[in-house]
Amino acid sequence: MKQRLTYLDNIKVMLTLLVIFHHAGQAYGQGGGWPYTPSNNDEFLPWIWHFFAVNASFFMGLYFFISGYFIPRSFDHQGFATFIKKKLLRLGVPLVAMGSVISFCTGKFELAHMWFVENLLFFCILYALFRLAAKPIDNQCNSRPTIIGLTAAALIMGFGSWIIREASPQDHWISLWVLVLEPAHYLQYVMMFVLGILAYRFDWLDKMNNKTGATALAIGLLLALDHYLRGTFPWDELVWQWFGVYESLMCVFISFGLLWIFRQYANKENAVMQWLAQQSYGAYVFHLPLMLGIQYLCDGLWMGAFAKFLFIGVATAIVSFLNAWLIRLIPGAKKVI
Repeated sequence: MKQRLTYLDNIKVMLTLLVIFHHAGQAYGQGGGWPYTPSNNDEFLPWIWHFFAVNASFFMGLYFFISGYFIPRSFDHQGFATFIKKKLLRLGVPLVAMGSVISFCTGKFELAHMWFVENLLFFCILYALFRLAAKPIDNQCNSRPTIIGLTAAALIMGFGSWIIREASPQDHWISLWVLVLEPAHYLQYVMMFVLGILAYRFDWLDKMNNKTGATALAIGLLLALDHYLRGTFPWDELVWQWFGVYESLMCVFISFGLLWIFRQYANKENAVMQWLAQQSYGAYVFHLPLMLGIQYLCDGLWMGAFAKFLFIGVATAIVSFLNAWLIRLIPGAKKVI
């Protein structure tokens, strides 16, 4: 059985921090209906939409990829009944608990950031049902990630996303009964989850060579840098016209580039990173109400918009990880959080 890869846990810590800072910035930019609005109109960051757009291009997709990577091993080891039971405990209990709190506070059915947990649970159930009827994929395959293969996957994702966005633009959320989703990004999430499963079966993360990984990272960073720097030029108009494709290229190349560089340079375990990795899921679950409390408490504190954004992000991260640690001290809580 494959050993757990420390660098994937370290990436999840990075992604959790990125989610926290992404949400911290929404109050100080065009965040789209964030429940807190600063009383000081000068607390506004006109550039932060670049940060939002680059984050949204890959961070949740990479979350789904890493989650998908660990799913086959869990199912192979546990079997259908135990797998479902543990996923309902690990994902379903926090989903119902936090979803109930958020819905009670807003006065309507609302999952907020817990949409990810809900959809991950949905994907896990679908995978388990599929495995009832199908044998696991034979891992005797010599395929490995290549730039051509990553480009092909990104283009399939991109043109599919472009078609979906013609009917449902980005940031348009819908509810299918109780399943909350954003159609514009949903193909990305499905594909990244499936790619994570295939990456486990075919050992893609170990087989990805340095040339492919470094090239993927360079392409991803160049696309992200271009997104930050481009202005009102014909290229900018073209990018927005085909943003589903552009974003998907960022998603695939940034994700595989990060997987490579963390594999090469962050596949080490130390006490601090181990502690952060253990709390990262709980920090994700609890960070939103904690952040809103900190934002309201600090509303009258002036330190400039950018400093306020950084302060809220750092303070929320510290409180969220400590809160998760304290909750995990409760007997039995580690099975859930």
